[in-house]
Amino acid sequence: TKFKMPANLKSLLDKQVVGPSTEDLTESDFPVQSFNPKVQLPFKRLPGQNPRKVEVERRRRLYLSFDIAELLASKGIDSNQLMPRHYDPDNMPPIEETKDTVFPIYLPLKVFDNDEFDCRTPEEWISLGLEPGSSDRKPVPGKALLPTDDVLGHEDPKSQELIYKWIDVGVLDYDKETDLYLVHKTDKKGLVRDEEGRPILNGGITPKG
Repeated sequence: TKFKMPANLKSLLDKQVVGPSTEDLTESDFPVQSFNPKVQLPFKRLPGQNPRKVEVERRRRLYLSFDIAELLASKGIDSNQLMPRHYDPDNMPPIEETKDTVFPIYLPLKVFDNDEFDCRTPEEWISLGLEPGSSDRKPVPGKALLPTDDVLGHEDPKSQELIYKWIDVGVLDYDKETDLYLVHKTDKKGLVRDEEGRPILNGGITPKG
């Protein structure tokens, strides 16, 4: 009888919890390794150098403390003005009121993109969603400049009525031909779920297609 497991084992274990715990109880659809920064350090440290794990954790906390919207705002850049809009001559402000230029933004951000100093390739970023021992690829955390109105944003991304903000997303897939990422907005709990509340895996591709 000593080796018989009681049927209500979980409830018995829950009652044995004493004091606070360091266990992370937050639910997440992102793999743990997807938050780790890329560190160019040897695995075997020399005397006087920080261990690799310590350096990774320090940079992870440092990068999590950054906010791209605040960094751009500190340089005088309005994130809502980064997306080109339809030219509207009727609502053009007079030259006296304009601070910089009278011409509206018409070039997409893609023109100014430079990936020479990227620490990872797009394929490497996507592969961060793979957990050891699992064939399913989870989404990778990121931020994307997206319209707050999803319906109008799909119909007319250059509408004057749209407001663009940096939004937390899960990166699901990458298309090498178009050089575009497929992203999905996170919900209020920071989860990446479909309409039925299930986690989105493998870029949203199901066995049915």
